[in-house]
Amino acid sequence: MGRAKLQTLVEGIDYYLEGTKFVFTEEYHLKRGYCCNSRCRHCPYTRDSVPAVPIELLGLALKRPASSG
Repeated sequence: MGRAKLQTLVEGIDYYLEGTKFVFTEEYHLKRGYCCNSRCRHCPYTRDSVPAVPIELLGLALKRPASSG
């Protein structure tokens, strides 16, 4: 199976930080297009209806928005 294309994620749009943990938003899940069966807080999919993809196949790069000021 091929490697996933690296995707840049933007804090506040695709995820937010809760302490040291990353929490993916509903918008991120919809862009991704499937459920990973990790019981994500904002997952819009029902895990029974969407095939799971192993988390290690996700190519992710995290990007924080530039601070204004």
